[in-house]
Amino acid sequence: MKPRFLGILPLLFLSVFLHAAPAPVPEGFTFVRELSGISEYQLDANHLDILLLEDHSAPVVTLMVTYRVGSRNEVTGTTGATHILEHLMFKGSEHFNRDLGTSFDTLLDRIGAVNNASTWFDRTNYYEILPADQLELGIRLEADRLRGLLLREPDRLSEMTVVRNEFERGENDPVEALDKQIWAAAFTAHPYHHPTIGWRSDIEKVSIEQLRAFYDTFYWPNNATVTVIGDFHPVEALALLKKYYGAFPAAPHPIPQVTTEEPVQQGPRRVTVNRPGELGVVGIAYKVPGALHADQPALAVLASVLSEGKNSRLYLALIDTNLALSADASAGFFRDNKLFTIYARLAPGTRHEQAEQTILGEIKRVQDAGVTTEEVARAISKNLADTAYARDGSFAIAGQINEHIAIGDWADYINYPARISNVTRVDVQRVARTYLKVDQSTTGWYVPQAIDGTELSTESKPAHRSSPGHPEFYSEPKREAGSAVDATKGVPSPLVATQQPTLSSRVNRRTIAGIDVLDIHTSLENVVTLCGSLPAGDVFNPSGNSAIADLTAGMLDKGTAVHNQFELARQLESVGAEIHFGTTSQNLAFSAKCLKKDLPLVLELLAEQLRAPSFSSDEFAKLKQRLSGNRRHLLEETDYRATEAFQRAIYPEGHPNHPVDSTKYLADLEAATLEQVRSFHTANYGPTGMLLVAVGDVDSEHLAQTVGSAFAGWRGGQTLPAYQPAKPLAAAAIERVAMPGKASVSIIIGQPSLLKYNDPDRLALHVATEIFGGGYFSARLLDAVRNREGLTYGIGARLAADSYTDGQWFIHSTFAPELLAKGIAATNRELSRFTTEGVSASELETFKNTVSGNYKIALATSEGLAENLLAAVQRGLPLSFLDDYPGEIASLKLQQVNDAVKKHLSPDKMITVLAGTLPEKD
Repeated sequence: MKPRFLGILPLLFLSVFLHAAPAPVPEGFTFVRELSGISEYQLDANHLDILLLEDHSAPVVTLMVTYRVGSRNEVTGTTGATHILEHLMFKGSEHFNRDLGTSFDTLLDRIGAVNNASTWFDRTNYYEILPADQLELGIRLEADRLRGLLLREPDRLSEMTVVRNEFERGENDPVEALDKQIWAAAFTAHPYHHPTIGWRSDIEKVSIEQLRAFYDTFYWPNNATVTVIGDFHPVEALALLKKYYGAFPAAPHPIPQVTTEEPVQQGPRRVTVNRPGELGVVGIAYKVPGALHADQPALAVLASVLSEGKNSRLYLALIDTNLALSADASAGFFRDNKLFTIYARLAPGTRHEQAEQTILGEIKRVQDAGVTTEEVARAISKNLADTAYARDGSFAIAGQINEHIAIGDWADYINYPARISNVTRVDVQRVARTYLKVDQSTTGWYVPQAIDGTELSTESKPAHRSSPGHPEFYSEPKREAGSAVDATKGVPSPLVATQQPTLSSRVNRRTIAGIDVLDIHTSLENVVTLCGSLPAGDVFNPSGNSAIADLTAGMLDKGTAVHNQFELARQLESVGAEIHFGTTSQNLAFSAKCLKKDLPLVLELLAEQLRAPSFSSDEFAKLKQRLSGNRRHLLEETDYRATEAFQRAIYPEGHPNHPVDSTKYLADLEAATLEQVRSFHTANYGPTGMLLVAVGDVDSEHLAQTVGSAFAGWRGGQTLPAYQPAKPLAAAAIERVAMPGKASVSIIIGQPSLLKYNDPDRLALHVATEIFGGGYFSARLLDAVRNREGLTYGIGARLAADSYTDGQWFIHSTFAPELLAKGIAATNRELSRFTTEGVSASELETFKNTVSGNYKIALATSEGLAENLLAAVQRGLPLSFLDDYPGEIASLKLQQVNDAVKKHLSPDKMITVLAGTLPEKD
């Protein structure tokens, strides 16, 4: 059965209909309303709000509980309490806890569910993505911790250090550090002043008594909404909700409401953040109304006009002129008056004053001359298309509804597309004039400093960041369905599985114009996801220059023989479509997303860019500067520096997974010529080895005709070259990468795996690694080093980079400098136990279900299905692998798994890499 509204809702200028109550309404519930297939009920016993949406397209159901409490409800002294409480919600409740052997994460990991939580200004949400037959377990667990949370002091102590490490990781990011100071300066009275994660001293000192009081104030049924989306039957779901939630009373007191209003700002404010680093950033923020205000859609369109796409005002003024590496504007989406933010990451040679004045100049242009009808139309199309894309799967829909609950009305999720569609150019100019006033602004500069505290020149200190602003704060950044990628340069990871036992039979596979084309139709109406690759990655770089593959890929969207880059962008932006290119070690990778009606246009433009880039000398010069700035920014990230050092240590020079030294890469960028890029394109681009995957609302025959027409007559291409495999490491070693001014240290411990994805021992070692350090809270590393000892926010182990070559096995984590020694010791202790003792029979049987259950979830979205279908073909696997994989996991024997661990892992020969602010060596 197709979903009842997926896809079609955001594509039309909707009228929202209020339906009559379904008959009969189950006893104990009051029917509230139904909007576009979403039914709202209230549980009479305690006023619990319930939203239900059936979607039987995949055997998966998402359960999400949204509490109307966030950092907005905190005061000085208890900032971050909402977030710490979110962490403690996983530490045990009356009937589900570690002491009983029924901990929350253990039970969910056993069935392959994905679960997590997030805290934000206006809400806290908890969710489970479950196999469809496990909805009752999810409801039982959520209901039990609603009023039965244990809240023990030992748990607070261990989670405090976990949250503090999360705070420290954020402090490593220049944009986040600046953003935090801008919000604190902009709001002096309203609690949006406080960062959601809290101030460090409050994180460390909040008492268990204060957390209990916070819990007893806000965690009640009448302050929560339970959303159920996916493969379930409403009558059965309501019965379960009544069974497990019905015994709880409503709060015995009124839920406290935020009444503080921010005083009118009486002049511009400024903040400066001086820290060691290489990244200069300018941020400007303005006070604007909350998300339910009538002006929110116009502000969102204004943000798009300023920064969405190559025809946006800030792209043309800052990025195309090489003043900035990126520029982003956001209208925000919060319940109360909030900030409209603009962030620019400075390019080499750009002064802060210059970037700030350029931004202000573009704002003034909008205020004085307005925007064009075409700009508004493009922005509306982009917003509507993004809304459609964001409704890909039950979890994505629940997450969007969650944000609308937070701002005060979930029905705005239904109404918002129509609100956006009604915005005019007059509205955009009006809100720019009304709200983007100097007196209501807060401006921030992040000024990088040298180790001795002197200000660094921005002329050689560029950086790039894909998106600005606050992160959400999560219990743990667990792997989402379909989203995992290898640690190298974007090759999809081994999350490959089937949502139905005959998935391979649903795939259409043909050779069209020399291209291996695969497509599969799903229930996501009106949206098509494309991904693909062709062999033109780093392994084809000419001798002596490591940057040519990157430069060639970077020139594809800078204009063709038919259209310049702005004409290309205009055609895509006018329909809200997108095409992206990048390189991996082996491939040029590409992806696209569009509405069904626009698929011919997207395929034609994809073919045009691949086949006939113009290679403009002006754009080539700009691209070199941007890539140089982006690499310098990466050199400021502890994770990147650790990964680079690790891969250089474990792979021999010339191996596809051995990264070039960044100093050489920067020199190669400078020395690269346009003729080298043209020659690279001629030699390596073509249909040979090219893969194209289309998933979603795909008409297979129409797709074939369009691909055949767009790529007709194209010739050439490459096959992957032979390579020399890595060898076992001779001895253990420690690599230290000193990075002053960092609040946490990234560590990697690992070795070359010497295995390719389709090698016989690989699956056994993969499952063992999931037991040891997979993205599950019951995995050994997370359970011991994070849950029990509280030494880090996140730690895990994985096999990676083995789709085409022998890969790598590694552990990754971050620790505060003062906990580094303890953290490494605890990690090595668990590693030694793992390689000496192996895994137990009960662990293996449990994690067979864990891993297999995750496979169903992994392919519950069109994007996840597309990525993993592409990965299977890239690895040379038959399509039947998608159906056979769960059975292969189930057939693994304990001896087979433990033999693989002992055979392939050697802790006494592993490389340890430390990157960050390091303590003095002994």
